[in-house]
Amino acid sequence: MIEFQAVTKRFPDGTTAVDELSLSVEEGTITVFVGPSGCGKTTSLRMVNRMVEPSSGTILVGGEDIRTPHPAVLRRGIGYVIQQAGLFPHRNLLDNIATVPLLSGWTRAKARARAGELLELVGLPAELGKRYPAQLSGGQQQRVGVARALAADPPVLLMDEPFSAVDPVVREGLQDELLRLQDELDKTVVFVTHDIDEAVRIGEKVAVFRTGGLLAQYGSPADVLRDPADDFVANFVGKDRGYRGLSFLDSTGLTLSQVPTVTIGAPVEATGSEWVLALNEQRQPRGWRSPGSAPSAALREGDLHAGGSLHGHGSSLRGALDAALSSPAGQGVVVDDTGAYLGVVSAETVLEVINRGSAG
Repeated sequence: MIEFQAVTKRFPDGTTAVDELSLSVEEGTITVFVGPSGCGKTTSLRMVNRMVEPSSGTILVGGEDIRTPHPAVLRRGIGYVIQQAGLFPHRNLLDNIATVPLLSGWTRAKARARAGELLELVGLPAELGKRYPAQLSGGQQQRVGVARALAADPPVLLMDEPFSAVDPVVREGLQDELLRLQDELDKTVVFVTHDIDEAVRIGEKVAVFRTGGLLAQYGSPADVLRDPADDFVANFVGKDRGYRGLSFLDSTGLTLSQVPTVTIGAPVEATGSEWVLALNEQRQPRGWRSPGSAPSAALREGDLHAGGSLHGHGSSLRGALDAALSSPAGQGVVVDDTGAYLGVVSAETVLEVINRGSAG
């Protein structure tokens, strides 16, 4: 656990970056600090490993005051990931990852072996170990940065806007990778971002900071989206917070309907006035035949309209609504764990479930 007890940071020019911050970060969870520029979120993070010294108050990590150990000893026990990875350009990847274990007294052979294991853990092939940072993409460099932070197996991982410098597609992949790693490693993670979408996607708890270093709200992503503490939080999370909040409601209450289906490769008759869903031999959806389609001796995928997104049965209502809205037929296709067709759901059905939940 990380505990902030009335922590304040005031700089020599009189600027208060963090003002009387009190909160507890639960062990083994991802907690996200989010807010606009100048709100004190990064300063709060950097006080945990004493990259910034608090002006007053107390920070405990695992029950120990951070002022007790020497700063260098403290930092070797806390993983730290920053923007654009911060790798040493003159060292290859294995030596970059092995930095903290070597400083902690590991043998070179043991440290490099650990580095090789971590490359694979973060989804990079072992043969990249001899390359240098300049030979990698931005996303690959960030993965190496995460591997380096994990090298000495620290219980705490601090991440300061680590994915903000990469494009949106790579960023989503890195977020997925972090969530996968957390499932395996169960670290106590404090993650800083200015992006509320990133915060609610990866955080188990979200701390929203306002300008002046004040904590505006601290709670689960669902709580922050559903019940903002004040107008500042409501404006920061955005007017579409209700839509985002669907990510935290499961779809087990949805009633599925059925539509006509056909099989790829089979002869088909002309369609009437309704859309027909095409499936492969494994009953996985491949697209839609539009109303009024001509007969065919053998249905081909090229004859179909793209089907929109698919919704995994039992996952979030947001996924169900996305599937319905993206479908040319106005029906979201629901599939099981193997991707096989189970039924369809309309946007109206999703909204009925939401309204029932609100009434309850």
